[in-house]
Amino acid sequence: MACLGVFVAYLPVTTVSVSLPAIQRALGASTSELSWVSDAFVLPMAALILTTGVWGDVHGRKRVFQTGMALCALGAAVSLTADSVQWVWAGQAASGLGAAALLPTTLALISHAVPDPRERGKYIGLWAMSLMGSLAVGSLIAGLLLEHVAWRWIFLLPVPVSLIVLAVAAFRLPDSRAPHGRRLDWPGQISAAVAVTAVVYGVIEGGADGFGEPAVVAALALGAVCAVVFVVVERRSASPMLDLALFRSPAFTATALVAMISFLGLIGFFFVLSLYFGMVQHLSTIDAALRMALMSATSLAAAVPIGHLMHRVSARVLITTGLVLAAGAMFSLTGIDADTSYGAVAWRLVLLGLGMGAVLTPMTASAVSSVPFRLAGMAAAGNNAFRQVGAALGPAVLGALLTTRAVDALPARLAEAGVPAPVADRVLGTARDQGLGAVAGLDLDAATGQALSALSDAFLDGMRLCMIVAATLALLAALACALLLRPAADPVIPAPRAADAPGEASEAPGAHPASTPAPVAGTSP
Repeated sequence: MACLGVFVAYLPVTTVSVSLPAIQRALGASTSELSWVSDAFVLPMAALILTTGVWGDVHGRKRVFQTGMALCALGAAVSLTADSVQWVWAGQAASGLGAAALLPTTLALISHAVPDPRERGKYIGLWAMSLMGSLAVGSLIAGLLLEHVAWRWIFLLPVPVSLIVLAVAAFRLPDSRAPHGRRLDWPGQISAAVAVTAVVYGVIEGGADGFGEPAVVAALALGAVCAVVFVVVERRSASPMLDLALFRSPAFTATALVAMISFLGLIGFFFVLSLYFGMVQHLSTIDAALRMALMSATSLAAAVPIGHLMHRVSARVLITTGLVLAAGAMFSLTGIDADTSYGAVAWRLVLLGLGMGAVLTPMTASAVSSVPFRLAGMAAAGNNAFRQVGAALGPAVLGALLTTRAVDALPARLAEAGVPAPVADRVLGTARDQGLGAVAGLDLDAATGQALSALSDAFLDGMRLCMIVAATLALLAALACALLLRPAADPVIPAPRAADAPGEASEAPGAHPASTPAPVAGTSP
C-alpha cells in the first residue's frame, strides 16, 4: 500500500511535464503560468509535508493515507474538467495536498511494519522504485493519450487508481500512530508555508516581470523573514515540526542538501526538457514522452543493483558517484541543438538516469538511519520536505533562467536570422509580454520560418544556461555529501524533548527503545 501510495502521489509530475506544450497551446498560457502548473502541485507538498507527518503520528497514519488518496482523486477530477489554466492550478493544488499527506505517511507505514533498520532498507528501496516507476510510466501514459485525445485526459488515471487503493486500504491497511507528546506546531507550520510560497512566487514572477518589481522584492523579503521566524520558532517549541537538533547529524544535513538540490535539478530539468522537445525539436507528444521516460526507466532499472550495493558500498560513495554522473550528463546536454538525433540525446538521458538511480534510495535510507529511532519518522518527513522544496524551486528557478536568458538573446538571434526590424519588434514584444510559447503561434507571413529558427536558437541559449546551473548544483551537492556523509559507529543523539517521549518509539512490536539508536550508516560523532 505504501508503494501504491507514492506511485499515485508522483504520477502528476511527468504526466504534466510532458503535456506542458499541449496545455500551453490549448489554454494560451505564458511561460510563468506554465511554471505555476507544475508548482501548484509541488508547493503544497513542500509546505505541508511535515504537518501531515505529525498529523499521522497523532491521529493515525491510515486516516492520513486515506485522506491523501481522496485528495489525489479529487485534484485529478478537477484538472480533468478544467477549461482554464487557473482550474488546472486548482486541481494540481488539491493533488499536491494529497501527495503531501501520502509521502511521509507511506514511509512511516514502512517504518512501523519493518522496525529492523537493515530489513527496512530493502522496503525503502521498493518505495523509491515505485516513485521512479511513477515518473517513468507517467510520461508514457501522457504521450499515448495526447496522440489520440485532448490534453485533459492525462488526469484520468489517478481517479480510478486512487479510489481503488482507497477502498482496499479501508479493509487491508493496518493503522499506526505515535501520539505520545506530539501535537501540531502551528507557528512553525505557518511560517514554513509562507516562506516556501513567497520564495517560489518571487522567483517565478521575477523571471517573468523582473526581480526589481516591488511585488517580487516584497515576496522574496517576506520569504527570508519567515524562514528566520521558522528557525526561531522551532528552536523554542516544545513539540517542533522539524527538530533542528537533527542537523547535528552531518549525515542528515548532507542528505537534506542532496535531496533539495537533486530534485531542484531533476524537476526543473523535466520542465525545461519538455519545452525543448516541443518548441525546438517539434516532436510529437509520444516521441517526447519516450525520451522523457528513458531517464526515469534507467533510474528504475538501476534501483535494483543499487539496493544490493548498499550492503557492500557506503551511501557516501553511491550518492557522490551518482551526483557526479548526473552533473556530467547535464553538462553534456549543453551540446545539443535543434537537430540533435535521438541517439545523441538518449545516451545523455541514460547517464542522467543512472546518476539519479544511485542517489535516491541511499539518500532516503541514510536520512532515516542517521538519527535515533525515535526521530526516524521526523527525519523521513524532513528529507521529503527538503526534496519537495527543491522540486518546487526547480521549475521556478530554471524557468526564470530560461525565460530571462532566451528573451535577452532573442534580439541578436532575430538579427542573425535576417528577420525584418518591424517583425523582430513584434516577436520580441510577444515573447516579453506573453512568453516564448506565444511566439510560435504568430503569423508572420514570409518571415515565420526565420523567426521560429531564431526562437529555437534563443531557447537553446537559455537551456544551456539552465543545464550549467543544474550541473553546478549537482557538483556542490556531491561535495557536501563527500565531506559530511562519513561512516561512524554511533549517530549524533539530540537531547530528547517532551515530543520525543520514550513511548513514541515502541509503536510497533520489536521496535527499538527510544534510548537506543538504530544502526547507522553515514554519520559523524
